Amino acid sequence: MTHHLKKIAVVGLGAVGGAFAGLLGTLPPAHNLQLSAIARGKALTALQTQGLAWTHASGQTHQVALTASDDPADLGPQDVVIVAVKGPSLSGVAPLVQGLLAPHTVVLVAMNGVPWWFFDGLGGACDGLQLPVLDPQGVIAQCLPTSQVLGCVVHFSAQSPSAGVVQNMKGNHLIIGEPAGGVSARAQALADVLNAAGFDVKVSPRIQQDIWFKLWGNMTMNPVSALTGAPCDQILDDDLVRSFCSAVMLEAQAIGTRIGCDISQAPEDRHAVTRKLGAFKTSMLQDVEQGRALELDTLLGAVRAMGQHLQVPTPSMDALYGLTRLMARTRGIYPKNDG
Repeated sequence: MTHHLKKIAVVGLGAVGGAFAGLLGTLPPAHNLQLSAIARGKALTALQTQGLAWTHASGQTHQVALTASDDPADLGPQDVVIVAVKGPSLSGVAPLVQGLLAPHTVVLVAMNGVPWWFFDGLGGACDGLQLPVLDPQGVIAQCLPTSQVLGCVVHFSAQSPSAGVVQNMKGNHLIIGEPAGGVSARAQALADVLNAAGFDVKVSPRIQQDIWFKLWGNMTMNPVSALTGAPCDQILDDDLVRSFCSAVMLEAQAIGTRIGCDISQAPEDRHAVTRKLGAFKTSMLQDVEQGRALELDTLLGAVRAMGQHLQVPTPSMDALYGLTRLMARTRGIYPKNDG
């Protein structure tokens, strides 16, 4: 199957998208890969003038050549489009992604939190749910049909200190899967290409479960670090803050049980895993420090909206969402008009 996946475009050349492009760009010529990117502004200029400067975990830096444009028409229909933008940017880039689609194109959505397609194929009380908090105008669903989407959980980190430069990748694990469940030929074909590029890819028969499990840790650490400016070790070493995080996680666990995404761990089990990572700054804290829009709705707003839909009370989650939203609004990094 892999011989069908020749044309791959990455949309969003930040740290995560850059890591995808970096590893795919170092595949041997026998793979015949045509790699391209949709980028804007400084990122586009950097990619067009010097390519992507990709520093591998081994310390070697490669200049990855790829075709970069801000116009999908320049790139034409793709076999795979990897979308690696943050939640707040997605409705803006969805029409660009749509311009890269043919009927066979697979769209790999590598984002944190609850994606807009999460409820398609989920079954149960939230099946087919559309949450305005994830897709306010319905633009994303209109441009990117769920039938062409593969979900993706990213278990690696990387840094992009400047436009067109990606380095310091830690970990290489990906979980991908079909919204409707099961293991498809197209998911396996894409996993084969990504494995060949140097990722460690698992194809999940129920990707919503994997998304939910990762979210269960992120939805507290990210906003609490954004509010306090503290790295994760300090958050978890404060008994009052840690127990508040646990309360939010228990509310989310109750929602997960209702949608068939059970989590058998206790919050303290997850805290112990996170604590071993040491003094790391979450992506949301980095966004606050750099004045970038916060991914608050995919990580927290959507889970809260699911609780409302299911009539599961979420008082701790409400408090965390309200406080983080207000903090972000006062800094101009969250829109003032909703909620």
